[in-house]
Amino acid sequence: MTSPGAIREEAKVMLDHQVAQAFTRFVALGDSQTEGIGDPDGSGGHVGWADRFAALLAGVDPGLGYANLAVRGRRAAEIRAEQLGPALALRPDLAAVVAGMNDLIRPRFDMEAVLAEIDAMLAALTAAGARVVTFTYPDIGGVAPIVRPLSARVRALNARVRELARRPGVVLVDFEPVAAATDRRVFAEDRLHLNPLGHELVARAVAETLGLPGADGGWRSPLPPFRQGWGDAVVAELRWAALHMAPWIGRRLRGISTGSGLTAKRPELVPVVSGVVSPG
Repeated sequence: MTSPGAIREEAKVMLDHQVAQAFTRFVALGDSQTEGIGDPDGSGGHVGWADRFAALLAGVDPGLGYANLAVRGRRAAEIRAEQLGPALALRPDLAAVVAGMNDLIRPRFDMEAVLAEIDAMLAALTAAGARVVTFTYPDIGGVAPIVRPLSARVRALNARVRELARRPGVVLVDFEPVAAATDRRVFAEDRLHLNPLGHELVARAVAETLGLPGADGGWRSPLPPFRQGWGDAVVAELRWAALHMAPWIGRRLRGISTGSGLTAKRPELVPVVSGVVSPG
C-alpha cells in the first residue's frame, strides 16, 4: 500500500509538471541583467539567466515561445514606458519583471517612484492573465565594499518588493538571504553584472521557484570556501575602481547610458530549439 507521504510527493510532482506545462509564452522585461550582460554567447551577443531559464522551460514544453525585451541601462520608468506595451501585445502567460537597480545606484533615488513603476507593471501583466516572476536583489555592498553605503537602500527596496509580490499571480525569487548571490565568484569583473555562473544560478532559482520538473534548491547552497590574501584583495579593489567604477561615474556625469540607441535583442516570441535559445 502506498504511504500518505509517497502520495503527497507524487501529487506534488504531478502539480509541478502541470504548472511548468502551462507556460507557453514567456516574455522577459528588464535591464542589463535580464538582457544577459556578463554572459557572452561567443558571437558578440549575450545569453543571460532569462535565455538559460527559457531553455529549461522549453525542456518541459518544446512549443515554448520566448521574447526578451530587456535593454541594458534602463531604469524602472523606462522599462515600463518602452517594454510593457510590447510585452502585453505578445500575450504572455509567463513574464519576468526585474527593475530598479539602475535607479538604486544613482545618487538621487526615489524609491516610491520606482516601486510605483514596478507595481504598475506587475498589475498590468497579471491583469492580462500572466504569471509574473520578480526578484529581490542581493546586497551589492557584499560584492563591492566601496558601495556598502547602498546596502540599506537594497534592503529597504527588497522589503517593499516583497510586499508588491503578494499580489495574486506574482511569484517572488528572494535572493537577498542567499549567500551564493553575493559570492564574488558569480559576478563579472565589473561586479555589477553576473557572470555565466551567476546567470545559471538565477535560471535555476527561477526554475525551482516555479516548480519545473527536476529543479531543486541547490542554487541556495554556498559555494566552496575561497580565501584571498589581504594584499591581493587590496590590489583587486584598486583595479576594480580604476577599470570599472571610475568609468561608470564618468558616464553618469556625462549622462551617457550603455544602452543608448539599443533595442531589445529578442522582440518577438521565438521558439527555443533543442534547448538552445535561437536568435530573435
